Amino acid sequence: MRFNKAFVPMGFSWATPFSKWQGPLANLNSLDMAEDVTRRALDERGLPAEEITEWALGCTVPQPNGFWGVTVMARRLGAGAYSGPWIARACATSAAVVEHLAAQVELGAHETTIGVLTDRTSNGPLMVFASQTTPSAAPVTEHWVNDPMAFEPTTRKGMYSTAENTAADAGFTRQQIDELTLQRYEQYTRALDNDREFQKRYMVPVRIPGRKADTFLEEDYGIFPTTAEGLAALKAGQEGGVVTFGSQTHPADGAAGIVVATEERAREIGQDGVSVQILSTGFSRADPGFMPKAPVGAARRALADADVDISQVDIMTSHNPFAVNDLWFSRETGYPLEKMNPYGSSLIYGHPQGPTGARSIAELIQALHIRGGGIGLFAGCAAGDSAGAVLIKVGD
Repeated sequence: MRFNKAFVPMGFSWATPFSKWQGPLANLNSLDMAEDVTRRALDERGLPAEEITEWALGCTVPQPNGFWGVTVMARRLGAGAYSGPWIARACATSAAVVEHLAAQVELGAHETTIGVLTDRTSNGPLMVFASQTTPSAAPVTEHWVNDPMAFEPTTRKGMYSTAENTAADAGFTRQQIDELTLQRYEQYTRALDNDREFQKRYMVPVRIPGRKADTFLEEDYGIFPTTAEGLAALKAGQEGGVVTFGSQTHPADGAAGIVVATEERAREIGQDGVSVQILSTGFSRADPGFMPKAPVGAARRALADADVDISQVDIMTSHNPFAVNDLWFSRETGYPLEKMNPYGSSLIYGHPQGPTGARSIAELIQALHIRGGGIGLFAGCAAGDSAGAVLIKVGD
């Protein structure tokens, strides 16, 4: 979908540190966490919540008191009569939220909108469904987080197999996969230079309430130190496979936010006199069982809608739950691996689902700003065989 009127005010795309599941954020209700993070992010940027007239919640894992979605959160934050939808599109939720907000602005329905994205994969809910057809009418249960990782209804296989399927189809070797994983880790460490100077451009700490005093999670938790020797020592997840624990992401907890507004409004409240235009979004599907292939189609749709060639993209960020994702994208599009994810990616810092893409977009905006502007592309796969993409332009 092409956009001409949708902008992100500079500095109004943020994310929390991500914490490996069952870490320090494991017992926080993700909706409460997002409410507190959003309040502090808006206060620091000087944007009153009542000036935001369309809200969207991006969340994929149900939480206690989640029935009301964004309505309670918006009211508590002082948004008055304004609310909006709950959007869930698995790991492409961030792209779907951006598309919804950009469409609201493009149509002239709203001048200032916000996406609040949050998820907690820790302590995922056990869903219990009543049944009159099972023996003794025993209920049917599903673990909301764990079970989908191991079983996809179309192929009846787990997500791990999609990486092996794609690697086998492309002929990717274990060495290629490990080398790219190490490159992504080294890129992530750049974001930690000078006391995390890059991350502090967009990161909002998480408040963790305590009985005696609150504490704050200031930086990512659970990052695995990665070396070539360490990767080589790992066994593949399946016999004869090439994907290991080291070359795939880990589930995480976290939150993010993004404001989408008209150009006039974005320039009024944004920082540094910089414009961040949303050019387009795109979604696609790959063949069943080949999830890492899906971002290529999503990216191509976004590029085509904006009449932009992949060669014009200055920086790309990706949601890459497997290193295989980026290898396939580069092979199919010709886009250089070294121009992707200059400050890390979800492969390294983890994947809390809903907010993952929003963090990648925040990093993309900042990376383009540092280089003096340009065109940026975010693309990432989602559940089963789907994907989403967002194309932006940062300029004066």
